[in-house]
Amino acid sequence: MAKSSPVFTCQTCGAVHRKWAGRCDACGAWNSITEETPLSTGPKALGSKGRTIALTDLATEEAPPPRTSSGIDELDRVLGGGLVPASAILVGGDPGIGKSTLLLQAAASFANGGVKCLYVSGEEAPAQVRMRAQRLGLGQAPVALGAETNLRDILTTLDAERPALAIIDSIQTMWLDNVESAPGSVAQVRASAHELVTFAKRRGVAIVIVGHVTKEGQIAGPRVVEHMVDTVLYFEGERGHQFRILRAVKNRFGPADEIGVFEMTGGGLAQVSNPSALFLSDRDQPAPGSAVFAGIEGTRPVLTEIQALVAPSPLGTPRRTVVGLDSGRLSTILAVLEARCGIPFAGLDVFLNVAGGMRVSEPAADLAVAAALVSAREDVAIPPDMVLFGEISLSGALRPVTQTESRLKEASKLGFSQAVAPTRSKVGQDAGMRVRQMPDLAAFVGEMFGAG
Repeated sequence: MAKSSPVFTCQTCGAVHRKWAGRCDACGAWNSITEETPLSTGPKALGSKGRTIALTDLATEEAPPPRTSSGIDELDRVLGGGLVPASAILVGGDPGIGKSTLLLQAAASFANGGVKCLYVSGEEAPAQVRMRAQRLGLGQAPVALGAETNLRDILTTLDAERPALAIIDSIQTMWLDNVESAPGSVAQVRASAHELVTFAKRRGVAIVIVGHVTKEGQIAGPRVVEHMVDTVLYFEGERGHQFRILRAVKNRFGPADEIGVFEMTGGGLAQVSNPSALFLSDRDQPAPGSAVFAGIEGTRPVLTEIQALVAPSPLGTPRRTVVGLDSGRLSTILAVLEARCGIPFAGLDVFLNVAGGMRVSEPAADLAVAAALVSAREDVAIPPDMVLFGEISLSGALRPVTQTESRLKEASKLGFSQAVAPTRSKVGQDAGMRVRQMPDLAAFVGEMFGAG
């Protein structure tokens, strides 16, 4: 039998190396590579014969999982309708964005509804958590608090208390005494997440795990943690804005890319039931460089304002500053405007922003971005009662997007009377507004601005 070769793994990024080295080639960390014993494989390594598993077919019908409402509609929306028992949820976000505040409010809301909750903090003492709860007006909520980082003690406590919901803040502070590495390392995070998810499935306890993020915005630690859990939520937002977005990037019990909108106030996070009206609250007077995009976030239509500013550049290389959008997408739209519409932006600084701290990743925002750019360059305001959406191809053609009727209904509900959409868009008879369908970007620019 061939002898298994040793495996050397970086404890910072999880990269696997064939031999030991002082510095990891993947992340650049020093003295982070350790040897790990490879797992034995093959039927002989198992030692004994396993049992036969029960098989079913695709026609087998099962009841949907029961859900418990948190009393916070925006949180229930992101979870897919409520909390599912025995589920494991991973929540990530930037430091100070409000993760602990949101989860403390959620725990208090669940507890006030009769759900037994346990909040375990590895970063703060119970007195600090209690002070935050009093500041939020949650001092009387029946939430059990604990401060511990030893995962063995935490699991023993959970097994004794048997709560319906347990919140672990955070996974990077947890450690197992049988894993020889520091807390926060790849091995500790992976082993701790595995133990927590296994306990949740075995005991029927819903567990919410808080995870720190890296400077790239990804949850720190091995990506296998995101595969272990049932739901991955990201808490997004800019510190300079009061809006916070809770986004589901993975959900085994509901739709992914669903969002919940919150507003940071002096009394904690307040849910926003109509985010479109909030993002468009300051559009009293039409101004050049402003366009309203009718987007879809998960299953919810959301209207956001895209702002552009174009000014002469004193630099040899003009600046391209983007907030809330992909900078590569901006470069593509600028190239299409110059090549297909004859509108150059050479020698001009371009600044693009999504109002309210919102982040837009939909290609359907291309038309609104192009309209805002041309409006700012030509100093011509777009009608304030107009919304725009459509994807721009490299040939300059406008491609239709999905859920056109939902976008138009949301815009009509907020008082918009006209829309610009690509040709072949599925527009219903009850849209409630005038829809102008454009075949390509050149036709739109020529009709709206007389340019091109």
